[in-house]
Amino acid sequence: MVDAAQQPTEATANPDANQDVGEAAYLSERQKRGTPNHRRLRIALAHDWLVGMRGGEWVLDRIASLVKKQHIPANLSVLFYKKGKYTTTLDEFEIRKSRFNALPGVSGPLRRWMLPLYPSAVEALSERLAKDHAQQPIELLISTSSGLIKGMAAPEGVPHICYCHAPARYLWSMQDDYTAGGGPTAMLRKLGFGMFTNRLRKWDRESVANVSTMLANSRHTAREIERCWGRGSIVVYPPVRTKFFTVDPNEKREDFWLVVSALEPYKRTELAIEAALLAGKRLFIAGTGSQSGRLRAFAKKTAKRITKAGKPGRDNLVEFMGRVGDEHLRQLYRRASVLLFPQVEDFGIVAVEAQACGCPVVARRAGGALDTVLEGRTGAFFDKPTPNAIIDAVKRVPSKVHAQCRENAERFAEPVFDKAMQKVIASAVR
Repeated sequence: MVDAAQQPTEATANPDANQDVGEAAYLSERQKRGTPNHRRLRIALAHDWLVGMRGGEWVLDRIASLVKKQHIPANLSVLFYKKGKYTTTLDEFEIRKSRFNALPGVSGPLRRWMLPLYPSAVEALSERLAKDHAQQPIELLISTSSGLIKGMAAPEGVPHICYCHAPARYLWSMQDDYTAGGGPTAMLRKLGFGMFTNRLRKWDRESVANVSTMLANSRHTAREIERCWGRGSIVVYPPVRTKFFTVDPNEKREDFWLVVSALEPYKRTELAIEAALLAGKRLFIAGTGSQSGRLRAFAKKTAKRITKAGKPGRDNLVEFMGRVGDEHLRQLYRRASVLLFPQVEDFGIVAVEAQACGCPVVARRAGGALDTVLEGRTGAFFDKPTPNAIIDAVKRVPSKVHAQCRENAERFAEPVFDKAMQKVIASAVR
């Protein structure tokens, strides 16, 4: 595992360092070959699906911006695409969609039920890319993936860099979360995973051979890549918009807790809800997802239970805000007393955004939070996934940590990411 974001080693900073040549000879040789420093590469991108803007899409946008600025964009391949406005850069890309995208409803929950068809869709996109290459050659494929798009095969002789957010969670690590709860939906998911998991895992493991350079977004993800695929990787932390998410000394901190998350099973939002209700704290929840209705019902039921246990006044403590815009989100980060991060996340850009705004973080001691939160300086960890453990951790958050939070967040700023990616691209096409 190599950390390219903070500690560039010979593997990334100087791919020919083991040869008996000096630095001048090395640079001369690179000039003869032609490198990104001396010529613009035609680069194609790939992403699992583009149906909204979450953490993975912001990473894709930054890579796309880097490609647009320094190289020649080809096209963007996705399994599914929802027509709409994303970012200035992404909206300018020519989108290559899988044939299944024409089906109604696939930009919503329906795509989850098409999982067994993903490998064939990825292979078809590979064939389409090969045809594009025959007409106008590309020199590099960069995929960003937390699913199966990393299995795309680049045209022969073309390197493939995969920026991996996680090996597909629904195959390798969180099936229990995706099948949690009762009812027919959970039963059907469990049945489907039972029928197709082994075949999909086999394809996923074999298709990793299509990747020539594997990047991981955290040390946790690097370990998962090794566990699931038996593959080494280079750690390049995701870019965080620290120029937008900033501290405002005129904004007063208020006595409420904050959750910013997709409302999905593995996010463990119910732990934050119960913790807030037990502690008698206001909790704002920004985000939407498939669990929105269930979590609202859970909050009401839990408030009633705690009230009956002798702790009144819990009825209106939890507020579901739905999807919020960037300006509103930044204001929430600036006003909240603490961000709760109860899930095991592969990286967790939200935790860094909050710190960039001076907001401390209480996080599970696991996953990407171990890379982003400094215990006793920018927040606190809890070990057991229980509401009381969260409450205890909040009590251990040091006071007046806003400056330390901001300083820590700068480690993940966009220019740091750009520099690391430039080195990876230079090494991949040498």
